[in-house]
Amino acid sequence: MKSMAGVKNIALDKHADSGKQWRRKARLIPLADVLYYAALLIVTGIGLCALVPQWIAPYDPTEMNADILLQPPGASHLFGTDYFGRDVFSVMVYGSRDSLFIGIGSVLLGATVGTIIGSLSGYAGGWIDTILMRLTDVLMTIPGLLLSLAIAAALGPSLFNIVLAVSVSIVPKFARVVRSQIMSVRNRPFITASHSIGAGNLHIFMKHVIPHTVSPLLVMATISIGSSILVGSSLSFLGLGVLKEVPDWGTLLSQGRGYLTVAWWNATFPGLAITLFVLAVNLLGDRWRDILDPKSAVYSR
Repeated sequence: MKSMAGVKNIALDKHADSGKQWRRKARLIPLADVLYYAALLIVTGIGLCALVPQWIAPYDPTEMNADILLQPPGASHLFGTDYFGRDVFSVMVYGSRDSLFIGIGSVLLGATVGTIIGSLSGYAGGWIDTILMRLTDVLMTIPGLLLSLAIAAALGPSLFNIVLAVSVSIVPKFARVVRSQIMSVRNRPFITASHSIGAGNLHIFMKHVIPHTVSPLLVMATISIGSSILVGSSLSFLGLGVLKEVPDWGTLLSQGRGYLTVAWWNATFPGLAITLFVLAVNLLGDRWRDILDPKSAVYSR
């Protein structure tokens, strides 16, 4: 009987120890993982708002109602209503499309031009490298927001003009990153071996050089989307955005600032949307940089 009781006590002790270990592991979820999945959820949600706003917005963003002007947030209108009686949440959902178009479009354009400049500069070298890098240095001496502001003011209010203005300010960053990556690999033994067996410059460049720039470009592009949206929203806030029936987040923020004392939600929620998206994209970029870095602990998992 004593032996049976002892076995039973040992089993209970093992069960208690396993329960404690499970609880300990549950409590030790890394904060980085929590932030990563939260950022991924935010970006996915805002991306869905831009892709299928009609499935998410409860009201027509152009529907005006004089009976509910500047109504505070509540059950019927989650983010309240604006000075036209429109549902702020619905306007933000539809306005996310232009905001994301500015961020993603400017990064694609700036990354393409910057990659071409950095590739020519890093692989060709010589006087081509000197000329292209000196032009890049000139652009880098001008603050990005100031350069975008000057270009947008000169070209006039247009969605494409805003994308062009924002993309010009990020071209030097991509050019510098691509040039440094190419210069670090162009003299490695496998490049020399490819030359020795008769491979052409274009084949070597596309097959062996460009793949080494993909990881840093992906991370930099992810981080640049957030900053591009921030710059585009700043241009809209300063009155250089596109005046449309459904404004982007920057324009909403600019229009709502005149009602801060009587309707704080008109400017607060668009500002929070910009802040959360920029923060989430930066967190994703930092995490992907760790994942793609072979020296990182995240990469070795």
